[in-house]
Amino acid sequence: MTRGPPSTPDARQVRTRAKLLKALLALLEREPFEAITVRAIAAEAGIGYATFFRHYPNKEALLDDLAADEIGELLGKAMPVFAADETHRACVALFEYIAGRRTLWRALLTGGAASILREHLIEQARRLAARLGSGAPSPTPLDLRVTHATAATIEIIAWWLRQEEELEVEHIAGILDRLVIRPTVAED
Repeated sequence: MTRGPPSTPDARQVRTRAKLLKALLALLEREPFEAITVRAIAAEAGIGYATFFRHYPNKEALLDDLAADEIGELLGKAMPVFAADETHRACVALFEYIAGRRTLWRALLTGGAASILREHLIEQARRLAARLGSGAPSPTPLDLRVTHATAATIEIIAWWLRQEEELEVEHIAGILDRLVIRPTVAED
């Protein structure tokens, strides 16, 4: 994922970036990513249009920055599920993490950036799985298993976040475990 400039930012840069990230999140809750302009982000953040470009080359880089840490954390919770002896417990940990950041994940997965985030999540999961190795031989290629399981997991998470009546973490974790994780892990 593309991130902002690598130099150590001063306090003003940190504040401006925080405003931009917050502004993008607020806009994503209202409209699709494709409809959001840099001008709208700058206005929502209360900064000048040109100031945006001192921090990010485009709105996609800002989205990457917003999602990068969250995707890493989510994958850190999700990837151990593939090798876990107790997959249900691993699924509970995954949903507890998301529940603690519900507003952010709702905006990322059910808002206008959903397709972009899905692509990033699947690609990062595939790279991580390739580094971790395939374990025992399987009739289904590891890349396909990871792609399928990650996409299905994302869909279940997004479905859960769209529900008006919130399902308990234990319940939705059980659904993920039964529909996706156990069948995927059984391939090993």
